[in-house]
Amino acid sequence: MGSKKKRDTRLVPIDYTSREFGTIKNDLVNYAKRYYPDTFQDFNEAGFGSLFLDTMAYIGDILSFYLDFQANESFLDTALEYDNIIKLGRQMGYKFRGNPSSSGFATFYVLVPAATSGLGPDRRYLPILKRGSEFKSQGGVGFLLNQSVNFKHSDNEIIVAEVNDTTGIPVTYAIKAIGEVISGELAEDIISVSDFKKFLRISLSSEHAVEVLSVKDSEGHEYYEVDNLSQNVIYRSIINKNSATDNVTALLRPFVVPRRFVVEQDKRKRTFLQFGYGSETQLTTEAVADPRTIVLKENGKDYTTDPSFDPTRLIESDKFGIAPANTRLTIVYRTNTKRNVNVASANLTRVTNPLFKFDQLSSLNTDNVRFVVNSIEVNNEDPIIGDVSYPTTEELKRRVYDHYAAQNRAVTKQDYVSTVYSMPPQYGAIKRATIVRDDDSFKRNLNLYLISENSDGTLTVPTATLKKNVKIWLNKNRMINDTVDILNGRILNISIDFVIVADLEFNKFNTLSKAITTLRHKIKTPDIGEAFYISDIYKMLNNVEGVLDVHSVRVKQKTGAAYADLGFDVIDHMSPDGRYFMVPKDVIVELKYPSQDIKGVIK
Repeated sequence: MGSKKKRDTRLVPIDYTSREFGTIKNDLVNYAKRYYPDTFQDFNEAGFGSLFLDTMAYIGDILSFYLDFQANESFLDTALEYDNIIKLGRQMGYKFRGNPSSSGFATFYVLVPAATSGLGPDRRYLPILKRGSEFKSQGGVGFLLNQSVNFKHSDNEIIVAEVNDTTGIPVTYAIKAIGEVISGELAEDIISVSDFKKFLRISLSSEHAVEVLSVKDSEGHEYYEVDNLSQNVIYRSIINKNSATDNVTALLRPFVVPRRFVVEQDKRKRTFLQFGYGSETQLTTEAVADPRTIVLKENGKDYTTDPSFDPTRLIESDKFGIAPANTRLTIVYRTNTKRNVNVASANLTRVTNPLFKFDQLSSLNTDNVRFVVNSIEVNNEDPIIGDVSYPTTEELKRRVYDHYAAQNRAVTKQDYVSTVYSMPPQYGAIKRATIVRDDDSFKRNLNLYLISENSDGTLTVPTATLKKNVKIWLNKNRMINDTVDILNGRILNISIDFVIVADLEFNKFNTLSKAITTLRHKIKTPDIGEAFYISDIYKMLNNVEGVLDVHSVRVKQKTGAAYADLGFDVIDHMSPDGRYFMVPKDVIVELKYPSQDIKGVIK
């Protein structure tokens, strides 16, 4: 009589390193053979038992994938999803600016009746074009006047527009004035808020909101935007009554803002207003902050500590501001009407809603006032530009790291670059920036080189307005002994010619088309002063299906009317092994028109 095989009931540790389909299934088979040798013996690949094991392995493989994916998305180094990188950056203090703006100068013209003598315009009819006046480009991009334009200013250009045919005396004069405009149109959301809710979060209706201008509730209370909800003090200018003697028109004073919010944006173009969790009953703060309340904290002790003094936190609160409740919020904000808000020169020509102000309006002739208002014209002599594309995931990560390391001060060269990239979009945006020390300068000052984008996405030098905004933005973080010159970067336009060998099993023309398309989509614009690697082009071409070998790649400079005028010889700057060529510290390499600047030959 044969003996029955003894079952092996020894517990074997589970191998937690098995994470993909094959290893999981193999472990399941071994587990079944060890613990269920008499009840489960269907290991045939076509059997139901194998289907059961395949299903379990399939589920385990999927769960392992998503576990790894979620773990990777929890760290900035390994995150791939754009929104997750934004959220991780927000934890490190980086503010994502989802909808950039373009800004620049526009020229305004009005016709004004001549004075009684005919010598010069009647100054009573010289108006002020108020801030907030609305204009549009020929392509429909909306713009707002960022500063009021005073046509009485002595710097304005005045010419005779019309003369009397009989007497030759001027009848009207044309006045030319310059003003700064910024992309966008005014929008308004009215949102009803019910009962009190901690950390109220409100979404704006527009997908292209750029800047929140004002938030007021139905009781007349105003809410102020801050960098973070723990910041309860802002600085506002008030009229200086002694301006005649001390030559200062306004005074800067800290104001406590218990009603405050922060603005958050994501890649999907959504804009949120985040409030705190305080209520009206907890509001006990005075209107103007007194630093003594936070600096002097003895509390009956016979000694004092040395707390760091932060002027943006002059009061202490654990409520992060007052959240609105049982009211209606009126939110006025600026929103872009187009995804691409860059405008070429002589393109801003449509006047949609001009806002005029006349001194002593009641004493002026109504017909003359209407004549002046109806005569307004606008044009832009220079392009109005900003950044029109989102940073890539790699660029976004780099900006987050640099912003965190900068800590709201500019000490190192990378701190300056990070500060430039963090400038709010309403002041314009920079496509590329780099900073180098000027060794030839007596004070060894810093040269900041900037590059912006045209309306078609190609590189161009920034406008004077954009550089002015960058200068003001840097001053708040700049070291007191640093001198910074803001300069235009130079552009080197290139073309690429290549020769490849096709595999005989593939169609030559299709292979060539794939190779050109691959280069068009994968060649990225480097940073200013960064070398251009020809070896990367070889790698891209070798990875194209049907390419057997890359015979040669040649990079040449493109010149002409449509390209940048830069004296540069690629051969002279090539590395000895021909893998890359160097460029000066203020030069950026651009493949301006990939559709016509990439040419290939296939053998």
